Amino acid sequence: MKDLQNLDEVESVRNLLKASSLRCTPARIAVLIALRRAKSPQTHADLSNQLVPLGFDKATVFRNLTDLTQVGLVHRTELGDHVWRFEIREHHEDESSHPHFLCVNCGSISCLELGIVSETNLKKSAIIGRVSEVLVKGECVTCFAAK
Repeated sequence: MKDLQNLDEVESVRNLLKASSLRCTPARIAVLIALRRAKSPQTHADLSNQLVPLGFDKATVFRNLTDLTQVGLVHRTELGDHVWRFEIREHHEDESSHPHFLCVNCGSISCLELGIVSETNLKKSAIIGRVSEVLVKGECVTCFAAK
């Protein structure tokens, strides 16, 4: 059953690539599947650690992240630490992304639901023309409980 799910996932990714006019290479498929399975935004190093053992080199992973970002299948974000993170862009997302939470103690990053921080409410400010990203910093429940 798991093999059938994997085949369905590969076919789904192949369809996304074709719709974006990108060739369906093994590296692109592997990068997209890794991002789909990730629970939070991934750095190039995170993805390389997963994919290099499968035979993909770091440069190939980076080139594919760049290509996938350029066609809008992947969103690239920088969360205040000068490290690019990548995540799959959902079909319903526009140019802005969903908000993220960054723990200032352990550095963990979590995706927040759109309703938690409303872009509509942020736009009510007279100084904001367009919201492109929202980052919430604080302590995660684990770090907070440890104090």
